[in-house]
Amino acid sequence: MQHIEFNQVTKSFGAVEVIPPLDLSIQNGEFVVLVGPSGCGKTTTLRMLAGLESASSGSIRINGEDVTDKAPGDRDCAMVFQNYALYPHMSVKDNITYAMRVHKVEKAEIERRVSDAVSMLGLKPYVDRKPRNLSGGQRQRVAIGRALVRQPQVFLFDEPLSNLDAKLRVEMRTEIKLLQRKLGTTAVYVTHDQVEAMTMADRVVVMRSGIVEQVDKPVELYDRPANQFVASFIGSPGMNFLKATVGNGSVRFGSQHLNLTPEDASRIGEHGEVIFGIRPEHFRQASHTSELSFHCSVVEPLGAHTLVLGTVGDQKIMAQVDPRFEADVGNTVSLDVDMTQAHYFDATSGQRL
Repeated sequence: MQHIEFNQVTKSFGAVEVIPPLDLSIQNGEFVVLVGPSGCGKTTTLRMLAGLESASSGSIRINGEDVTDKAPGDRDCAMVFQNYALYPHMSVKDNITYAMRVHKVEKAEIERRVSDAVSMLGLKPYVDRKPRNLSGGQRQRVAIGRALVRQPQVFLFDEPLSNLDAKLRVEMRTEIKLLQRKLGTTAVYVTHDQVEAMTMADRVVVMRSGIVEQVDKPVELYDRPANQFVASFIGSPGMNFLKATVGNGSVRFGSQHLNLTPEDASRIGEHGEVIFGIRPEHFRQASHTSELSFHCSVVEPLGAHTLVLGTVGDQKIMAQVDPRFEADVGNTVSLDVDMTQAHYFDATSGQRL
């Protein structure tokens, strides 16, 4: 069932159109993440859904109801902000209950909801503390608790973990995903961090300059990116891109070449100039089957694996290899390429071939 629908929604600031016509549907109970570089329009899209920004044209529906012109308080959405937005003079409990008290929810119901929320979020020991006496993670839990007790149709998250340290980010993203699954509430989450997007989302919406480049499950984005932009944005370390020429059943980089798989040879044919994409993890120790040689510039041992950075001609390349693989800076390194994992993009449009 479609729970949220954007139908030809646009947003302009003066003469500048920042969101071209946008169509997007989100299923009931789905966790959808909007991801993209700064300025791509993901936060503006979220704020239009929340009613904090007005749509210039088009319509937004929640549970079949047109909410395009409704006030934020009438949309039954609860938003968790990047900076927590807690009242500094109020205790944890008062922050969580404030909206319910304003709307004159019965005292017994307030107590029940608060009790459930603080238990679920591990905040029981902190209910009487002020925000200044809490850690970043605890403040974020309070902000989530405040949204939770409203029992909204939709949870909205605007980069809620960006102010936390790396370890706490990992912990909190797990907690948020588990909480959403337990409640079954539709969630729309904005981040610029593709690792957050991949680990949390049922589906990921990749945006660039206000345009949706691809909407898909995380594994599909990784395995079958629609274009070079999506391929470059998804995956860590990022995909390698090499200018190449395809013809006669092979892909050529200057004096070197690799044989196409029969499927790729049939699909791509004699395309000529292409962008060849291969992820760093799809290299392995050379056995002279699909061998590519490159000049080693940097070696980065990371324990579980080693990153080898180098060049093929004047083009940069990175390989993720076994930690015991020996590579010396300044020497030529030969590695096999798993050609079943290769990607090919049009050299002009960047679209997947």
